Amino acid sequence: MEGYKLHIKNVVCQRCIMSVRNILERLEIPYSSIGLGEAVLNKPLSSSETKQLQAEFEKVGFEILKSRNEKLINDIKSMIIEEVYSDEPTNQKLSSLLSSRLNFDYSHITHIFTESEGQSIQKFYNAIRIERAKELLGYNELDIAEIADRLGYSTPAYLSTSFKKATGISPSEYKNLYQKDRQNLDSV
Repeated sequence: MEGYKLHIKNVVCQRCIMSVRNILERLEIPYSSIGLGEAVLNKPLSSSETKQLQAEFEKVGFEILKSRNEKLINDIKSMIIEEVYSDEPTNQKLSSLLSSRLNFDYSHITHIFTESEGQSIQKFYNAIRIERAKELLGYNELDIAEIADRLGYSTPAYLSTSFKKATGISPSEYKNLYQKDRQNLDSV
């Protein structure tokens, strides 16, 4: 059985996946898998099941996506977050990564994303990397060079420049102050 893919907006972390799992189990909707931005159901939902599921999702800030472009944007965001938060990132060029996984030309992907989100894919990607850098700096386990390498920055200096441009302070200053100014990924 192939399953029926349900695209879900704002499912951006393991806690979100757990919330989706709890909702599906509570509503007794059988599924085969749940991932970032999606759940694969064992059968199509009836109209009443869809309404009930959407109502439960809205209570926790999720939304069932219906249009093709909404699904594409959700997939783009999920892939970027997955790549940035991976312990073993591919370090593949972002445009190549998205094009190969989504089977669309990058110019098409970026046009739809920018039109819908009001920012470029690259700007979104950079914002996610900065949020991840804040998290890693807060843990105080890696130095700036290791964080730069993990997040795909060519040099620690490039990470520092990007970080300061985004936050107004350097990574070293942030590490020393460790302000809790991180954003939820679904608000980036």
